[in-house]
Amino acid sequence: MRPFIICHMVTSIDGRLHPSRFTPAAVGVSADVLRGHYEAVAGRFGAEGWIVGRKTMAEMAKGHERAVADAPAVAREPHVADQKGRSLAIAIDPAGRVHYGRDNIGGDHVVAVLGERVSDSYLAELREDGVSYLFAGPEGDDLPGAMAQLATVFGVRTLLLEGGGRINGAFLRHGLIDEFSTLIHPAIDGVAGTPSIVDYDGADGERPGAGQALRLIGCETLDGGMVWLRHAVEQAPGSAAHG
Repeated sequence: MRPFIICHMVTSIDGRLHPSRFTPAAVGVSADVLRGHYEAVAGRFGAEGWIVGRKTMAEMAKGHERAVADAPAVAREPHVADQKGRSLAIAIDPAGRVHYGRDNIGGDHVVAVLGERVSDSYLAELREDGVSYLFAGPEGDDLPGAMAQLATVFGVRTLLLEGGGRINGAFLRHGLIDEFSTLIHPAIDGVAGTPSIVDYDGADGERPGAGQALRLIGCETLDGGMVWLRHAVEQAPGSAAHG
């Protein structure tokens, strides 16, 4: 058992992710209206939290590392802090590199997904900050196990996966994406090598989407010319179940 996971992204027409690089809105089109669609559409799903990778979370958290003197040795078991009924801000951070200084990001309660090799001092820092955490195996790469814990320990049923491309690729490789929600911004980036919706970091020739197929389940044009596409992820014909 795990949550239903929707990969919710906004992209230029060439699949790039950084709005600062996008061409500007056309004459008569409000840039503010276009920017507002991402959160407005996200709200339609009624998700109980969102997931990002380490780099994205570090940009939002902006905390500072601090040493916790005489940190006790603790078992590598989930720690549930006071969620206070808030949605979850989930960071995939295997090495424990993100520092928070508080228990929330934008009002959403932080849950760190860690590898078991993180230090006791780092775990003590998280507890002092009021941050919850769980473990995804020794190296922090057991994403299926981590998602199962979010369901069983935190009672989560629906989550939004909100990139970057590498973490999206890892979830795709593990067969953990149930739906893609893609907002296509009426803009272009155009530069080769810039991050895209899925940037799987794996072995040469490996196909993270192998055994999976997409079915269009929704297409809507929003104010300003942004297009919202929804694709369900299914088992591909003739393939074994993805594990």
